Amino acid sequence: MKSLDFQNEFEKIINRDYFSKEILPLRKKAFDKFSEVGLPNKKLEDWRFTNLNHFLKSSYVLSELEHGDPSNIDLSQFAIPNTNTLVFVNGHFKKELSDTIDGVKLLSSQEYLELKNGSFQYPSECPFELLNTSFMDSGISIILEENQVIEKPIRFLFIASAKEKLMVSPKIHIDCNPNSSLTFIEHKVGYSDDFFINTSINCFLDEGSSLNHINIQSDSQKAVNINKVYVKQSRDSQYTFFHLTLESQLSRLDIKNDLNGEGAECSLNGLSLSSKNEQLGSHILTNHYSPNCLSSQNFKNILHEKSSGIFNGKTVVHQDAQKTDSKQSNKNLILSNNALMNSNPQLEIYADDVKCSHGSTTGALDEDAIFYLRSRGLSLINAQKLLMEGFAVELFDVIKDDSVKTFIINKFEKWLTENN
Repeated sequence: MKSLDFQNEFEKIINRDYFSKEILPLRKKAFDKFSEVGLPNKKLEDWRFTNLNHFLKSSYVLSELEHGDPSNIDLSQFAIPNTNTLVFVNGHFKKELSDTIDGVKLLSSQEYLELKNGSFQYPSECPFELLNTSFMDSGISIILEENQVIEKPIRFLFIASAKEKLMVSPKIHIDCNPNSSLTFIEHKVGYSDDFFINTSINCFLDEGSSLNHINIQSDSQKAVNINKVYVKQSRDSQYTFFHLTLESQLSRLDIKNDLNGEGAECSLNGLSLSSKNEQLGSHILTNHYSPNCLSSQNFKNILHEKSSGIFNGKTVVHQDAQKTDSKQSNKNLILSNNALMNSNPQLEIYADDVKCSHGSTTGALDEDAIFYLRSRGLSLINAQKLLMEGFAVELFDVIKDDSVKTFIINKFEKWLTENN
């Protein structure tokens, strides 16, 4: 994408009469800032391992109303039992394909921003966050009332099915008022030749609330998937995140989590499965601002063929965050001599009464373990598969919903079979 391409598409979106004019100033401010800073490059520390060549060589256009045609889509292949699903086809919300969710306040991104008088300040000036705000064209926001507990998971299913190279920019807000609880699933699937989905998710957890956030990315192998998550937690809140990604040309996850209240807890977990020449990256920043908070980062990668992975995890314990308990782990399994992993775990500690640890390991399958399993009658393929299952299995324990866990494990098993 060139600067002129973005300018042409921006002129299209500000002239669309079905978007509220109230948020035009927010769009224009973000696009002016993006025009000033431009796209990131490898000179920036946080982007030095991210290869944007595929994105830069492609030219994406906005999704039009005709791209929302769902007639050729078989939803049964994406079914997860016992979940409420809202369906988006090429960025367009399809009410006729979606479940009715009673008792939950659902707002369009436009309505949410109007509720905030269009003055919402996003926590990042990352170029892709600015692009998302400039082009936001899909997504629904969720507001939970005080003490509201939603038993069934709510899933946003984003389907990419167009032949054209489309650009979609969902913006989602989840407001959890005191003592509320929700499981939210963000599920991206697709079979477009090329697709750019640039998502911004903003989660606000009030006192005593809990949010289980599950992200499943299985786009087409030429998809560019940029996913930014910001979480702000108050006292005694709990945030659990699980991320499964596979089948994207470029996938970059950025999480910023601010623990702003005493007793807050966050658990961030991810499994990336890459093959061919895919690049999958996780960039995590956890800020401890208050005492007696608990955080963990546990991310694993399995890399095959010429694929590459990135883990850039950072935990910052600020001066007032005494009694912090923080753990960070990155483990990577390399299945090919041509695969590459870049791992950079980091700790910054400005308090003196804390318990913090971090670590990273990268290696191949244990040949002695393979030999042992084969001596017990397993084939080479089954022995390798069993070891990879053992490598990943602990991550699935953070998924509390059985239907969702089964769906994710099945995706994992299918990938192992296809890449073994």
